[in-house]
Amino acid sequence: MSPPVDRDVVVVGGGPAGCSAAIFAAREGLDVAVFDRGRSSLARCAHLENYLGFPAGVDVETFADLAHAHAERAGCSVVADLVESVDRLDPEAGEPDGVPAGFRVTPQAGDPVTARRVVAATRYGGGYLRGLDNDEAMFETHEYDGERREHFDRGYADRDGTTPVEGLYVASPSDADRQVVTASGRGARVGKRVVADARIDDGWWPAAAEGVDWLRREAEMDDERADRDRRAERFDERHADGPVDPDSERFARVREAAIDASLSSYVDADEAESRAATGRRALAAHLDPTAVVDAHGAEALLDAIDDGAIASYAADGGSADAEEPADAGTAAGGTR
Repeated sequence: MSPPVDRDVVVVGGGPAGCSAAIFAAREGLDVAVFDRGRSSLARCAHLENYLGFPAGVDVETFADLAHAHAERAGCSVVADLVESVDRLDPEAGEPDGVPAGFRVTPQAGDPVTARRVVAATRYGGGYLRGLDNDEAMFETHEYDGERREHFDRGYADRDGTTPVEGLYVASPSDADRQVVTASGRGARVGKRVVADARIDDGWWPAAAEGVDWLRREAEMDDERADRDRRAERFDERHADGPVDPDSERFARVREAAIDASLSSYVDADEAESRAATGRRALAAHLDPTAVVDAHGAEALLDAIDDGAIASYAADGGSADAEEPADAGTAAGGTR
């Protein structure tokens, strides 16, 4: 059996590629830690103006805070530490069916952490990966101003981040990380690959392990889609000629898990609105209050505040610590 590990996945680098990969993995239920030394290449930008969804751009500090908050909300642990080395655990300890033995991740200040998989997501340098593979395969050298310089080879990993080292993925550096929006997309692709490989370790086969991470409106679910037996029939039709015996316990277990995952992606109208309200509040928490007043106007904001909250605030002498009325969250569209 593979030795026990502290984490399913460790992501080295908390920039757009690393956080994106971590979020996809954590939303699948994997135990993920993100090590971020706080010096992402994103910090070199003066202002981020071409990331979709921010019409006037967004300052990099706010974007980085939002990325970390998103990772934490998805279930990731964000660790403010620099990773100095990543080493393989005993490769002979892996299971016969190919489950990777895992890695030991050694940070600068904290204790070493073991993980089944590691995602490298640091745009500048990859020296902490030395020794995991032939250095000539991982690194390339070139001359610059008469000096010989060495860099991590951006072509070392495949398009989905997989590498010749089982369990090691590279989201960055890559040819996709020169813009934040493409780096985020690269991280998402790598995160999906990590999820698929984790499923395969759990008995899924490649054609069944590929999945999407999205929420759909329950109103779009017709009777056929809601019928579990019909879903099982379609699954059997799709995978009957696959690598796993359709009459086996393994096939039945994966089929049930796949159906559960698909059905859980549908939410009713109330849940969709609840999540939308939660998302808006989470975004608003990272905005400067003065900017919110300038954008909406004081009168509009006062109209949006629950009357009970205003009365409680005034009764307490204008203290920000005044207790919020029990129905204030509902008035603002509270979540479950």
